Order: sequence, then structure tokens, then C-alpha cells
Amino acid sequence: MKLSDIAARLNCVLNGDGDAEITRVVGIDEAGAGHLTFVSNAKYAAKARTTKASAVIVSTDFPEIPVATLRSPNPYLTFARAVELFYETPRATRRIDPAAIIASSAKIGEGASIGPYVVIEDDVQIGSNCTIYPFVHICRGVCIGDNLKAYAHVTVREFCMLGNNVILQDGAKIGTDGFGYAKQDDGTYYKIVQSGIVVLEDDVEVGANATIDRATIGETRVRRGAKIDNLVQVGHASDVGEDTLLCAQVGLAGSSKIGRSVILTGQVGVAGHLEIGDRVVATAQTGIPHSIEPDKIVSGYPAIDNKLWLKSSAIFKRLPELLKRIEALEKGIPSP
Repeated sequence: MKLSDIAARLNCVLNGDGDAEITRVVGIDEAGAGHLTFVSNAKYAAKARTTKASAVIVSTDFPEIPVATLRSPNPYLTFARAVELFYETPRATRRIDPAAIIASSAKIGEGASIGPYVVIEDDVQIGSNCTIYPFVHICRGVCIGDNLKAYAHVTVREFCMLGNNVILQDGAKIGTDGFGYAKQDDGTYYKIVQSGIVVLEDDVEVGANATIDRATIGETRVRRGAKIDNLVQVGHASDVGEDTLLCAQVGLAGSSKIGRSVILTGQVGVAGHLEIGDRVVATAQTGIPHSIEPDKIVSGYPAIDNKLWLKSSAIFKRLPELLKRIEALEKGIPSP
């Protein structure tokens, strides 16, 4: 595909040879002749000047470089769209495999693709154009909107509700029992029936082997546009806000309330019954034992302001030296 055609389709400003033939989109470290690459992070800017790629997607104010550029106000989004020009995700055949088991009372909309060994129980309702891969289990009374995509070994438990355009990656478990037990007089635990449901609103995606627990009573809700990464645990009766990102191995204890456009990066843990305000960012491995006000960036355990945490981390490795100086001062010995 000619670079000029790519620029037109991506609505970019082209600087350079529009007749250059582009064969694929490649990361900046691997790019060579015929490749299109991108820079969206400032730390890679220097590599753009030495890349062997035929063209680079950059921001509108990026400095001039020796190779052709496609300039965009949002280079990362433009990169995502560029990938789609050269790669089309395989599409499942629109048919229902005879090895699927579908209850007679289940209602499935037009354009379904249902793979072998899928089990769909009584009173399930699924909208049009669903794609359900092998070994998916959709339990009794589940209600799902249009354009579902559920990959292999997904489970959606009884009575849960999913909106339109929901994507469930391999092994995702929606509506598993919440972790609820009452301690008895003899010290043993009595299992509390988890009578609530999970609600996934429109445009939610849940990553591989992530688990979203059903509520004891009421609901666990993941709101429109939220994206949940692989191996995330969402505890019972939690509420995840619109356009929020929960990255790999995030854990939300029960009744967590997560605001809108929050980003919890890898291995962040949130204690139960807390509220995380809108647009909060928690850096990797942050432990959050208390509620966080909106628009904060927090780090560490217990979670504190990110700038304070960075200063504290710099001091931490000097603690042995500082201890010696304090001890010397206490003894009246001049410090080294």
C-alpha cells in the first residue's frame, strides 16, 4: 500500500515520499525498509532519527527526521488504526456447530456463530451476531446483548446480564460465587448463598482468566467501556466506573467502588468497601487501604502521593547510612 493512501485513510499529514510502498506495521526496534512504525512515547524519540523504517507515525509537533512521517494529534490511536489496514482478525464461520448443546428455551439472535461443545442453558437470551467459541458455558437465565464475542472456556454464570459489544477473552469467569462465609460458634464457616448477579454494560472487555464475582445480594457492576486485563479479580458487589482500566493482576476486594476513567496498573490491590475517585492513577503494586480522592496519582503501600513516594523511595536505600549518622550524632561523634 502506498504511503499516500495510508495517510489519506488515517487522516494524517504526510511529510515525505508518498509513493513509498508499505508492507506492514512494525515496532520501531525491528522496523526496516517497507515498514511503517510509530512514536507515541517521548523516550523513543531519539530512535525515530535513526530508524530504518520507511515512515514513522508521530505527533503533529514532532521534529523533522530523515524519513517520511505521518503526523497525527494522537499517534498511538493512529498506530492502532494503521495495524487494521494490514491485519484482519480471523472471523468465525456463521453457523451453529452440531456438537453445541443449546436448551430449547434459549433464544439466540440472527447471525450467530457457536462452536463445538458450547453449552447454553435454559432461558438464556442472546442478541444478534454473537460469536461463541468452543467450550463456552452460558448458564441459566443469562441475558446478553448484540455482538458478543466469547472465546474458549469462558463461563457466564446464572442470571448475569451483559450489554452490547462485550468481549470475553479465553477463560474469563463472569458471575462466580463471591467470597462470603459466616463464622459459626464451633469455628467453622457457613457458606453464604451468593444470590446477586454480575452486570457488564456495553463495550466492556474482560481479559483471559479474569474473574468477576457475583454479589451476595444485589449486583457487581462493570460500567460502559471499562477494560479489564488478564488475571484480574473483581470482588463481589464491586462497582467499576466507565472507561476505567484494570491492568494485569489487579485485585478488588468486595464492595470496592472504582470511579470513572481510573487506571489501576499491574498488581494494584484495593481493600474492600473503599471508594476510588474519578481519574485516579495507581502505579504498579500499589496497595490501597483507604479511599482516594479524584484526580490523584498514588504509589506504594500504604498508598501515598506519587511524588512523595518517589522521594521516599530515593531515601530508602540511604537508610543504613543515615542510621549510622544519627547514631554518631547521639554519641556526640562527628559524622563522617
